[in-house]
Amino acid sequence: MTTLRAQGAELAHGRPAGGRRARRRMSRAWRGTQNALTLAWRNLAQLRHSPEKLLDVTLMPVVFLVLFLYVFGGALAGSTHLYLEELLPGLVAQMAMFTSTGLGTALAEDIRKGVFDRFRSLPIPRSAPLTGAVLGDTGRFCVVMAVLTGFGSALSFRFHGTIAGILAAYALAYAFYLAICWVSVVIGLLAPGPETVQGLSFIFIMPLVFGSSVLMPGVATMPGWLQAWVKVNPVTHLADAARGLMVGGPAATHVLYSLAWAAGIVAVAFPLAMLLYRRRT
Repeated sequence: MTTLRAQGAELAHGRPAGGRRARRRMSRAWRGTQNALTLAWRNLAQLRHSPEKLLDVTLMPVVFLVLFLYVFGGALAGSTHLYLEELLPGLVAQMAMFTSTGLGTALAEDIRKGVFDRFRSLPIPRSAPLTGAVLGDTGRFCVVMAVLTGFGSALSFRFHGTIAGILAAYALAYAFYLAICWVSVVIGLLAPGPETVQGLSFIFIMPLVFGSSVLMPGVATMPGWLQAWVKVNPVTHLADAARGLMVGGPAATHVLYSLAWAAGIVAVAFPLAMLLYRRRT
């Protein structure tokens, strides 16, 4: 009887204690999410007050679309109209990669100005400033995709996929973009200053973007070693998934590979970014 009463007492006291711990963890997680969203809104507000920060994502898709379309269109597809349907979905993947580089530069600039030193003095989770910076860069992604799609449509690009497929293509590009943003955060934390972030980022991004199927889905004319690289390149899967969803064609396998790559990138880059952030600040 004594043993039963003791067990009953432990259960009686354990349940509320366990419940309180769970509620505290949920409360901390909720506060951390609120802090990250607040800091994300700070970044979006900066864009509103400094619209010149959107100049690169406004001009970049126009320049790349015109350049690639009229330089390569006739040679690769026989006409610019046919090539546009292959090119624009590929540029969705390319713009997702290139746009992420601005985050590392802004992060390095904030660290130099001491902004993150002030964040450290606030009663917020250590991950909140970095998570807020990544989420706050959503505005740049939306602008670059809107300009790319709008200008492409003006040049006679037409979607052939379903509405759900088209939205899924942009959602997939956004998920991959957020993953690559964590790589940009790592570069921003490693770089000695904002001046070097852009160069380091392009050393990482250029082989991924231009060693892929972004400009043309066919890889048969490439050397064997380059074909092997293109086939395992995550940007290839993202570009081919966007093509399949936006203009028709097989997409399921490429979507799964893209999501798997995005999850793997976050699994590596996020803890590395947190480690570097603790050491840097």
